[in-house]
Amino acid sequence: MPDVMSIVSYGFGTLFGFILTGFIVFWLISDLTQTKHSILRNYPLIGHLRYFLEKQGEYFRQYFFAGDRDEMPFNRATRTWVYKNAKNEVGIVGFGSTNDLREPGSIIFVNASFPVLEEDRLPTPSLMIGEGFCQQPFEAKSVVNISGMSYGALSVPAVRALSRGAAQAGCWLDTGEGGLSPFHLEGDCDIIMQIGTAKYGIRDHDGNFSPERARELAKVVKAFEIKLSQGAKPGKGGMLPAVKVTDEIAAIRGIRAHQDAISPNRHHDIGNIDELLDKIAYIRDLTGRPVGVKTAIGGWHFINELCDAVNRRGREYAPDFLAIDGGEGGSGAAPQALFDHMSLPIAEALPRVVDALLQADLKQRIRVVAAGKLVTSAKAAWALCAGADLINTARGFMFSLGCIQAMKCHTNDCPTGITTHNKRLQRGLVVEEKYLRVANYARNMNKEIDMIAHSCGLQHARELRREHVRIVETAGKSVALNIIYPYPEAQQQEDVTT
Repeated sequence: MPDVMSIVSYGFGTLFGFILTGFIVFWLISDLTQTKHSILRNYPLIGHLRYFLEKQGEYFRQYFFAGDRDEMPFNRATRTWVYKNAKNEVGIVGFGSTNDLREPGSIIFVNASFPVLEEDRLPTPSLMIGEGFCQQPFEAKSVVNISGMSYGALSVPAVRALSRGAAQAGCWLDTGEGGLSPFHLEGDCDIIMQIGTAKYGIRDHDGNFSPERARELAKVVKAFEIKLSQGAKPGKGGMLPAVKVTDEIAAIRGIRAHQDAISPNRHHDIGNIDELLDKIAYIRDLTGRPVGVKTAIGGWHFINELCDAVNRRGREYAPDFLAIDGGEGGSGAAPQALFDHMSLPIAEALPRVVDALLQADLKQRIRVVAAGKLVTSAKAAWALCAGADLINTARGFMFSLGCIQAMKCHTNDCPTGITTHNKRLQRGLVVEEKYLRVANYARNMNKEIDMIAHSCGLQHARELRREHVRIVETAGKSVALNIIYPYPEAQQQEDVTT
């Protein structure tokens, strides 16, 4: 007699075969009759392989095909540099650099023939923000700081790790436009409260600016930042998809849960320079805290008009700091047309803003904070040479948390737990480990910026000037930054490299 188990197995195998064949036939007919995809109509079934490979291509390129300096927005060499500094591994390499110094735009610092001896080096001084113009000025202790990233865009463990790491490193943490959460306060670090166009976290029930809420926040934050625009999407407000608007996030922002949170593209109550200066003075008087402005730069009208208005009305109306965001910004999701083509890169915007402040004799009154892919010590030191006082970076600190540049920040599927509210994925981000990496990255950035300054013959990083860095124009030819962007007449200096 035939074995019963063999008969049963044969029956199940036959049934499975029929089901599989039916599924393939159904799939084949669906591909042949659908009208949306030409490839699938002409090459049914196997055409799906093309879409699979297209989807996975960016990940395969990252690990198997792209060179160390090939990728965008950040190549493997840059990401690895951040990872090593975050892990407190010495950034030493052997056998030479893979950075091609023949490429236009490359940065070359001017080494001194007789660099500063170790015993003659000085600690880089902190800077006071708002001193003499508000009741509670703010001491910025770190050159490098955490740029605006909202709770909502970031996960709970990510914000907790940033807060604790910032406190240990002595840098500030910008809330982003999503408002102040309990997780920002966990580490007891210096907090910059950003006021976005939707007034999240600082609004009344009608969505208008709330003076009562501002006074309450002033008890725990060090400064306020009015956000006009950011480098990722100038002219368009922020957007948090409904899947990321949890009940808790909605309560913090003062909005409805589980609905897309879309900010206006500008403040309804700020439509010109004078209204901006009025708002700055009002919030500063109301809270006693310094008030700054964050903006991307599209041309020279804004900064020139701002300087003219301040000198006309008085320095008490000036912003205490300007956070200049280059068009390279990208921690927020944005339409590709704006990502790719809107606003000046920081390499052009920063020197022009600094020049306008110098010409108006406002450089000492208004601190300049630079941002825009400044995730390495060399890029940050370049910004100091150009005239920045302080550096902000968002994606640099995301890398320190373990970001792998999966490009899924807006999908709620971040594989490292940084930009997702999926509890299973958040499990991968261990706060007790990652906050140490945040602190290491900030400290090592500051340390290497000082190292560059010492190699230029300077006692500390705040002595860096445009003549200390050269920019490659063509292979074999570089030009000092103060030749590309000369100081205003009253500040003219010679190119020390000639």
